[in-house]
Amino acid sequence: YVIVERTSSAPTGSIIISEIDGSWTMKYLRCDKTGYYLEPGNSKYKIIRPRNDLKINAIVTAVVRKYV
Repeated sequence: YVIVERTSSAPTGSIIISEIDGSWTMKYLRCDKTGYYLEPGNSKYKIIRPRNDLKINAIVTAVVRKYV
């Protein structure tokens, strides 16, 4: 489970819940010279750069793990 705070902005490096080009995802928010992009926590997946829209909906503030 993740605990989030609803917000429309987040500092770079935060884990965010966002809508990017019509799809929802939870990724790290990053920025470089070409603009903002989303970086997955798993290196097997590629980064996502918005083609049209990137809407930040929440920032992850905590993770709750269940071990049963």
